[in-house]
Amino acid sequence: MVETKKTILVACGTAIATSTVMSVGIAEALKARGIYVNMRQCKTAEIRGHLEGVNLIVTTTGITGDFGVPIIRSLAFLTGMGKDKLIDDIVAVLNQ
Repeated sequence: MVETKKTILVACGTAIATSTVMSVGIAEALKARGIYVNMRQCKTAEIRGHLEGVNLIVTTTGITGDFGVPIIRSLAFLTGMGKDKLIDDIVAVLNQ
């Protein structure tokens, strides 16, 4: 179980619809497991400017570079496939 409230940054191409769907889906799925997190959203091009306090980046597109935090790429809450695995992966990262 995650002991302290963590922050997840969700990044997509425009930081509008896709990141919102992913962010809400992740927060609700984690809440159902009793895990409460801070969620932030940004464009993938803006990730470096939003890293303060971030424990994990979830992106819907490929990104390159070292951001100093784990990155998970997924479209699970858009496609409906792989949601449980995504949440399991997120929990594993947050528990590290």
